[in-house]
Amino acid sequence: MTAAILGALVVVWVWQTHKPWRDIGYVRPRSWVRTITIAILLGAVFKLVMKAVVMPILGADPINQPYQYLVGNPAAAVEAVFAVIIFAGFGEETFFRGFLFERLGKLLGSGALAKVTIVLVTSVLFGLAHYADQGIAGVEQAMITGLTFGTIFAVTGSLFPLMIAHAAFDVAAIAIIYWDLESKVAHLIFS
Repeated sequence: MTAAILGALVVVWVWQTHKPWRDIGYVRPRSWVRTITIAILLGAVFKLVMKAVVMPILGADPINQPYQYLVGNPAAAVEAVFAVIIFAGFGEETFFRGFLFERLGKLLGSGALAKVTIVLVTSVLFGLAHYADQGIAGVEQAMITGLTFGTIFAVTGSLFPLMIAHAAFDVAAIAIIYWDLESKVAHLIFS
């Protein structure tokens, strides 16, 4: 909920200050169909790699305990899908990548060192934002996701593919939990 509010506040801020939308990464893709297709695929694959490879290496519990209420619960799963599309896809990306990159860029500049610093700072903040509901494993996963999405944003300056990939990442997570596949996916590579 907080992420959606932050995203909405950023949109209001851009509108009120007459700042160009491109400054926060709202850049129209050349092809929406291509962008949506690639972003969905990359977001879902990224989630599977995180669940099957990265998180087991970090020693994370294969079961995401705070979200076990989603297992076999279609009403909760549908609600969660809508929530992650709005809160994570739109809100978190608009705030953590769009707004914070723009503001920190004004402060630190646009050179390579500044961009690396911005990616690191926003990734740590993004990770910490996930502690309350997901614990240390959520922080680790969010920091890695922040580093990945932040690097992509630093290179491309385009937020829409990241919004879509982030939503796909979270929808894939919900699907894995809903169908009670977390343990199987987490042990797919490392038994």
